[in-house]
Amino acid sequence: MRALIIGVIACALAACNQAPPKEEVPKLAVDAGWPTIPADAKFGEVSAVDVDKEGNIFVLHRAGRVWEEPFPAEPIAEPTVFMFSPEGKLLARWGAGLFVMPHGISIDADDKVWITDVGREQVFRFSHDGQQELVIGERGVSKQDATHFGRPADVAFLGDNVLVADGYVNTRIAEFDREGHFIRDWGDFNIAHAVAVDDGHIYVADRENGRIQIYSFDGKLVESRVSPGGNHTYSIKPLGNGRLLAVEGRDGADRKGAVIRIYAADGAIERSFDVGLPGVDASLGHDLAVGADGKAYVTDVPGGRLARFSLP
Repeated sequence: MRALIIGVIACALAACNQAPPKEEVPKLAVDAGWPTIPADAKFGEVSAVDVDKEGNIFVLHRAGRVWEEPFPAEPIAEPTVFMFSPEGKLLARWGAGLFVMPHGISIDADDKVWITDVGREQVFRFSHDGQQELVIGERGVSKQDATHFGRPADVAFLGDNVLVADGYVNTRIAEFDREGHFIRDWGDFNIAHAVAVDDGHIYVADRENGRIQIYSFDGKLVESRVSPGGNHTYSIKPLGNGRLLAVEGRDGADRKGAVIRIYAADGAIERSFDVGLPGVDASLGHDLAVGADGKAYVTDVPGGRLARFSLP
């Protein structure tokens, strides 16, 4: 009898330790065959995406390199920035021999291209055609101060200022002017993976805390929005009127995927969709962009793809 009781208790404890069932949300169709990747182009882990004023889509990828630590010292030899037309034609490629572990790409109102590199510990500004104009941070040196980063992840723009989600090692948003002069920092995050701005607030994907943090423009916390099920939000983009588009790359049980959320201004979830590939851990939704034409884009790191879809 004693052995039976012990067995029952052990089974009960095992059941308690089981992960909850994976959330099932409707599949959302992506545009098949988009974009067109030329046969001679090396296309790898797709990390980030943004859209310029003309509707061209900039994609940051790792051209055959995979995220493995410790990071290598040598830059990726192949072009890591691709620019596609809205129709999916490759218009330009650049960034060869520059980046060690490129992570985030953002385009400002002047069509300048900002890129973060977690391997080099730096943030770059380029012209639209890829001419390097500015570097912030000391190469290979990780600190949390006015002139260094700790694996900077993403960039957004607050008027004339630049916000850096800093990042995998550091725990802050660092703010600079357009010439790289430090202004201030704030926040306390467990991987500030993405930052976004609309006409009223600053949004931070506080990834490992499983929440979206919402701030006023002066850096004061307004709302802490916990992700459903403790899921990990990787990227966020404003849709206007306080609404947000978000992608979750992992759920609360650490299973990879690509779940899209549309949040209402009050934080309620309007719709949820799955844009991941079939199979266990086949996709990890990493970054988002939304074009003026209503098309949305999500990067998929293990899937090695950029998925385009229409927002319902």
